Amino acid sequence: MLTFPGIDPVAFELGPVKIHWYGISYVVGIFSAWWLLHWRTSAAGSGWTAGQVADLIFYSTIGILVGGRLGSVVFYHLPYYLDNPLDMIKLWQGGMSFHGGLLGVVVAIGYVAYREQKPFFAVADYLAPVVPVGLFTGRLGNFINAELWGRPTDLPWGMVFPNAGNIARHPSQLYEAMLEGIGLFVLLWWFSARPRPAMSVSGVFLLGYGTVRFLVEFVRAPDSHLTGLIAHWMTRGQLLCIPMILLGAGLLWCAYRRPAKID
Repeated sequence: MLTFPGIDPVAFELGPVKIHWYGISYVVGIFSAWWLLHWRTSAAGSGWTAGQVADLIFYSTIGILVGGRLGSVVFYHLPYYLDNPLDMIKLWQGGMSFHGGLLGVVVAIGYVAYREQKPFFAVADYLAPVVPVGLFTGRLGNFINAELWGRPTDLPWGMVFPNAGNIARHPSQLYEAMLEGIGLFVLLWWFSARPRPAMSVSGVFLLGYGTVRFLVEFVRAPDSHLTGLIAHWMTRGQLLCIPMILLGAGLLWCAYRRPAKID
């Protein structure tokens, strides 16, 4: 059994302003994604300029923050925030929904595609391979915040988290960092390294993330205020992943049904 390392969620203070590791994790993830896209843009025939990449990252960041927060509010904590509306702006305390952030990024992709006169999936397929970088840093932020811990376990790497009782639990944040972050990044970076049919990279991302998240939810403790939705076992996260899995599989089917169209 392991003990949580007790990392202070506050990285440092600048006078009255507290800089949290959770916020830093987002900044690192976003800038890493920008750097990787900028590096890939230098390849011949990428079809993207440095300015277009910067705009894509900028609008995607807005989508992540607005969509992620609204998703957390609507999907997971609506009664609480209706009673405490000012708490919606306290992003440093955590409380971001991936599925909400994804919807926000989809809106940002649509806007960039319209603005730059590019096909929607040309933008989505270009951005998708670097999204797992942000997932990796974000899950590390969840771990430092000692939130979203796993279900009880007797495995040797079970960890006792603050405010979760004196019970060893799965460090599910680290599972997700490895699978949603590193594993999915390697898969997508390799898959997108050569020309692929339009929609296929986005399809791999949706199918890969949805499947991994669905499986990890079996060892991740559900929010205490949410109960099982189907047969008393399916979590809210799993329910939200089902459309992702179906859409990802559908995009791949459509992409390889018409393989002549290459991004």
